[in-house]
Amino acid sequence: MDITGSTTVFAIAADPIAHVKTPQRLNALLRERAVDAVMVPFHVPADALAGLFNGLRGLANLGGIVVTVPHKEHAAALCDTLTPAAQLIGAVNAVRLQDGVLTGGNFDGLGFVAGLRSQGHDPAGRHIYLAGLGGAGKAIACAIADAGPASLRLYNRSADKAHAFAQHLARQYPDLPIQVASDTPEPCDIAINATSLGLQDTDPLPFSLHALAAGTVVADAVMSRVDTPLLRAAAAQGCRAHPGLYMLEGQLTEIARFLGVEEPQQSALA
Repeated sequence: MDITGSTTVFAIAADPIAHVKTPQRLNALLRERAVDAVMVPFHVPADALAGLFNGLRGLANLGGIVVTVPHKEHAAALCDTLTPAAQLIGAVNAVRLQDGVLTGGNFDGLGFVAGLRSQGHDPAGRHIYLAGLGGAGKAIACAIADAGPASLRLYNRSADKAHAFAQHLARQYPDLPIQVASDTPEPCDIAINATSLGLQDTDPLPFSLHALAAGTVVADAVMSRVDTPLLRAAAAQGCRAHPGLYMLEGQLTEIARFLGVEEPQQSALA
């Protein structure tokens, strides 16, 4: 499909940007649905995000922007309004522009849980460990809590942040056992990496695997690769590796709908 003067533009902002997979997948979806739109990458350093958001309002052919590491929490503060989920989490990963109003939504958690379920790893009734409480981690924690696990243990390098968020989540889910954990998880059913560690082969593991039994699901929220150091180490230990690619697939449909990319209408004769 040719890009013309009537083409709607979507963007994705990150720092770094080269590793992101969303443009390829959303552009494929746009072609499949015959939508006259395109997604382009924006490499935006953290100190430039506010200037970018100020400029977005004047772009009449911009449909919205996806935001990822490290911008999710800052972007929430720059929006005019937030969806209920984004307000609870305090972070956004998609921003819709409509009539000059920036509305932020968060689909990380929904996408992650959808990805787990697509591979037969429903969190319901399971003991869950989650490392990382940035924008994506908080979203995943909320979605996991909403799925009805048996317990949820949270780890973050900043223990104060982990305790504060655990208390916040416990108020929303008073019947769910929630604890703050260390970087050495106790035996569990699903262990999740929601940190950014894993983008590079030289990154350390986000948590220790030595107490995890063979067959434990080790899931990664790093969406740009399927062979992170964590997943390789998990597979070598006999755990079931679950890459972040499934999270990307799970959230893409929801983000597209939020940004106004409609699914094709089914013919009544189909």
